[in-house]
Amino acid sequence: MSTLWPAAELDYAIYLAKKNIRKHGALGDLEKEHHGQLHRKMNHMWDLVVMQAREQLRAAKQRRKGDRLVIACQEQTYWLVNRPPPGVPNVLEQGPKRGSCTARQVLMTKNADFYKREIECCRRALGRTRVKSSVSLEAYLKFSNQHRPHDPIMSGCLPSNPWITDDDTYWAINAPRVAEPTQLRVQRWAFSFQELLEDPVGRAHFMDFLRIEFSAENLSFWEACEQLRHGGQAQVPGLVDAVYQQFLAPGAAHWVNIDSQTMERTLEGLQRPHRYVLDAAQLHIYMLMKKDSYPRFLKSDMYKTLLVEAVIPPETKRRVFPFMWKPRRSSPSPALLPASASGECVAAPGGPGGGPGEA
Repeated sequence: MSTLWPAAELDYAIYLAKKNIRKHGALGDLEKEHHGQLHRKMNHMWDLVVMQAREQLRAAKQRRKGDRLVIACQEQTYWLVNRPPPGVPNVLEQGPKRGSCTARQVLMTKNADFYKREIECCRRALGRTRVKSSVSLEAYLKFSNQHRPHDPIMSGCLPSNPWITDDDTYWAINAPRVAEPTQLRVQRWAFSFQELLEDPVGRAHFMDFLRIEFSAENLSFWEACEQLRHGGQAQVPGLVDAVYQQFLAPGAAHWVNIDSQTMERTLEGLQRPHRYVLDAAQLHIYMLMKKDSYPRFLKSDMYKTLLVEAVIPPETKRRVFPFMWKPRRSSPSPALLPASASGECVAAPGGPGGGPGEA
């Protein structure tokens, strides 16, 4: 039975009649109900339906047992997809991850409980907050416009693309640790708090700002938790004890302030230490820095000074796809070296620099 065409009532009637003959009338409640409805609907041609069902059963007996089982499974799956029972999500209309609220409980009959669950599911759906398409598109456009100057493909590499030239200045000025960051790099720190923490240079300047505010222990605790999470398994017990003694224990040298509920959960986890035992405390300190220290850092004179004193690479002609640009002065071909050594000047057709020649 082909799945390229929509399922017809006649085909479903033949399938149910064939199953009824094979099982001697022992159909399920739902299939028995559908069989009776189709029998009443196609009463004028039910003899044809029964004849087709008997003919298909006779043809199936001539096949091997393995082929019969495969065809029966395929046919059953086809009708489960095209005639799903009540409460089962229809895969032809929605994906498997967007099932209805009754997908967990398959109901074979539409009784009063079924409709009560459907009404309750619809009420919850009406009360669910949804984001408008216009709001999503505005956020997407804002994100694209914000990140476009920082995209090497869309805006080009400054001062030059090291993949198509012999100049590696781009890699040097954008190294993980540099004395003076570029202006684009400093601007990215204002995109999000995560951007600031992922940049070693930005995290170092943020640490200097926290020292001025006497809260550098928050960032030190976050870094210690990151080291614990990504460190070796054999070092986990020692690192957990060291972090606790330095930041969480009563009278610690660099004590951090976390709420009592988080402290209780952390102390319970310390009885069996693992690499994620401090995640709750780390998240609390992370949100504290994100909502309190990070906005003040962006408004501080330190950050404004970094923006003014940041390195601005020399401007070049920007192209939409800079990898298509070829340098005007490329390295000479090795085939031209013997000729130039003997005094013969071999020039390119377009001029000495590979560009258009001068008149």
